[in-house]
Amino acid sequence: MKNIYKEDIVVIPEGVKVECKARKVTVTGPRGVLYRDFRFMNIDIIRVGKNKIRVVVWHGGRKHLACIRTLCSHIENLITGVTKGYEYKMRMVYAHFPINVVIASDNKSIEIRNFLGEKYVRKVELLEGVTITQTTNVKDELVLIGNSLDNVSQSAATIKQSTLVRNKDIRKFLDGIYVSSKSTIVKDE
Repeated sequence: MKNIYKEDIVVIPEGVKVECKARKVTVTGPRGVLYRDFRFMNIDIIRVGKNKIRVVVWHGGRKHLACIRTLCSHIENLITGVTKGYEYKMRMVYAHFPINVVIASDNKSIEIRNFLGEKYVRKVELLEGVTITQTTNVKDELVLIGNSLDNVSQSAATIKQSTLVRNKDIRKFLDGIYVSSKSTIVKDE
């Protein structure tokens, strides 16, 4: 059954500027600018007052109504990205052959060597706005930071997938680079 009218509201915090024009959302904050295009969704995005955005669906079915919360979550993720940023920590796991990671000088790509003792060098380019560093206090840990949740999480997934074990029993060969924790760069007290 179709709903005639359904809406949700996103509250904009202080210090963040959100522009909505033709379902294109640009969020500006202290950490930078993020942009997202929602033209593929048949949804109205309306600015209500100084610090609220209303997301509206007219005559929507069940799946169309689910898009409201999805779009609101995307806008909230953009707001969190420009205020706090995102940080993913990854750990290198190996049983016998130690995994060597070489980070490029611009922190935009990495080379993974000696995975399962292989000679093949895996090169992973990180997405735009994501930088990677290797921690000094924790052994075999990589830290990915950036403002866009999509780019940081996709870069972490690309690194993980580049070290998948092929043609072996994955219950025995647990080697790889895995995400160990997800958080924001600016920690909440």
